[in-house]
Amino acid sequence: MAALARPRDGRVIGGVCAALARRFGTSATTMRVIFVASCLLPGPQFLLYLALWLLLPQEKTASTAW
Repeated sequence: MAALARPRDGRVIGGVCAALARRFGTSATTMRVIFVASCLLPGPQFLLYLALWLLLPQEKTASTAW
């Protein structure tokens, strides 16, 4: 499994769904559909998305990796 970090490519808003898709080996589109469908259910899904957006680090690129 890949490390949980927000990618610089393939993201739409914050890259949270793209990061989760890479982590679990699925497509980003599938993860986005799951997220939107889960928003129809009661719960803190949107707050969880915002928290992950703030807490997940950016993916390091070759030019920024030390």
